[in-house]
Amino acid sequence: MSRRTGKPSYLVAASDTRRRSKARLAVIVAAIGLAAVLVGGATGYTASRPDGVESAVADMRKAEVERDTQQVAELTTTARRLRDEISPILGAIREAPSDGGQPGPEQARQWRQTLLRAAEPFANPPSGTTATNVARAGLKGAVEQASLAVESYLLAVTGPPAQRGALTELAKRQAAQAVAAWSVAATQLDQVNIDTGQGHQHVYLDAGPGGGAFTPDGAAEGSGG
Repeated sequence: MSRRTGKPSYLVAASDTRRRSKARLAVIVAAIGLAAVLVGGATGYTASRPDGVESAVADMRKAEVERDTQQVAELTTTARRLRDEISPILGAIREAPSDGGQPGPEQARQWRQTLLRAAEPFANPPSGTTATNVARAGLKGAVEQASLAVESYLLAVTGPPAQRGALTELAKRQAAQAVAAWSVAATQLDQVNIDTGQGHQHVYLDAGPGGGAFTPDGAAEGSGG
């Protein structure tokens, strides 16, 4: 029998070389595919993740909303306290007889001290949103107008009798203007309470007949927030 002969060695070597080349190519292709998957995933995560600037802006806006909500609540509390102190004073001035001396000088001086204390919360106001600042400034202006009414009335009951009637009428007009100015600020305060989710808050002075002051709407307290 003749001996079987295999492939020549150079053919075997060439075949092994081709198999190793195909294997290396498969490994390279798999590695490229894996890298593409990793890069694509990382790109998608980066694209969907808010960057540092967006996150900082969101934090600032949240802090501003929280600050304004607190300021509105504090301003409303202050307005309620001042309303209870100022409303009786303005009512008494508007009802005072032009030819009499009651309430007298001592009472007027007590009113003056009350109005001086009422102005204190507005001496160093915090920085807030424009809407809140408008409400605060309106209340401050109304307190100042009420103070003028008290000063005019004090002059009426301490000055010459011949000027009493004219000064008392001046004080009455100033008291009516103070109520009207307060009503504008109270309307703004009501709105910022709604805007900050705290609902209607009606902090109005007793307007009395005439005067042209705004009055509370018919909404229930705390509704609409």
